[in-house]
Parts: sequence; C-alpha cells; structure tokens
Amino acid sequence: MGGADKPALPVGGRPMMDRVLAAAADADLRIVVGPAGELPAGVQATRERPPGGGPVAALAAGLALLPATAPPDASATGTASPDASGTVALLAADLPLLTTDAVRQLRTALSRAPGADGVVYVDDTGRAQFLCGVWRVAPLRAALTRLAAGRDGTLTGTSMRALIAGLTVTELAWRGTGPPPWFDCDTEDDVRRAEEWIK
Repeated sequence: MGGADKPALPVGGRPMMDRVLAAAADADLRIVVGPAGELPAGVQATRERPPGGGPVAALAAGLALLPATAPPDASATGTASPDASGTVALLAADLPLLTTDAVRQLRTALSRAPGADGVVYVDDTGRAQFLCGVWRVAPLRAALTRLAAGRDGTLTGTSMRALIAGLTVTELAWRGTGPPPWFDCDTEDDVRRAEEWIK
C-alpha cells in the first residue's frame, strides 16, 4: 500500500488498529508490537528487533512483555492477549472486521480443545489465518526457542508457518453474524471492501 501505516488507516471512521484493540478490550493485558502512536490507557507498546523483522520476531517481542506466569487474560496486536490457563490472542493490526464476539469464539474453541496449542480462523478458501487466533503461551514460547536455536538465535524474516510447524493447531470456520473477522487489508481495494461491509 505504498508504504502507508496500514494499522492507522481508517475503516468506518476508526483506525484499523483501534478496532483490533477494541475487539480485545476485555483482555487483562494488551500489547501492540510495531510503530504505535497514541494508545488507549493500559495498552503497552514494544518493537521487534530489528524493526520490520516480521511477524515471528514481533510475536517474540510481545511475549517478552508477558509475565512468566500469564495473567488471567492478555492480547498482542501486531496486535496480543493471555488467560488463566496461559493463553494469548495473536491478532494482526489490520483486521478491521474483528469483533469481541469473534475473539470470544476463538477462546471458547481453545478451551474445548485441550490437545490443541492454538485455534485460528480459516478463511473461505481454506487458508488458516495464523494472525487471527488464540494460542497457549507455553507451546508458543517453546516453538520460538526451537526456531531461534536452528537459526543462530535470530527470528528475523521467519514465517509463521515455520513457527507453528510443530504445533497442534485447530482451524475454526467463522459461523457468527456479520463479515468475516479474519479479513485483513493488504490493498486499497481491501480497505474499500471492508468499508462496504461495515456500512
């Protein structure tokens, strides 16, 4: 999108990142990883090292702000969120259609899948949306450690697919009302489509 700050672009009169943070408003801890302007009270900000290092490096930076024992409920917007069992919502910051109900459905699905390390939405083409899901913190941290060990300690440029290769992931189709919460905006056409859905 021509180098634009995507999360700051408005959809329906609100920046996309604000919409994602609102969808995770009930989290005990919300963390934004990446460039951040003014944030709501209580939202923490951090950067991946180096800046622009990709989603896995951003995830590592967000998880580093979580206490060793996760609080009852947290969210990283990239934007993240953990609960009493140590879970985190890992959410891209360009999901303008994400809602509190959509995040709740992910959390419920994970609570009902004790063998799963994470639950993610799957889009209408069958593609898993790894940056629109809820994960158990411990397996994510272990996966990050394993991945870094195989890359001389660096996570820069690593794909989410490489990170979750050894994890058990449950895919969830959106069955709620309204537009798909996993819809992300990578182009101006995507932004226009999201605007139409919100009207």
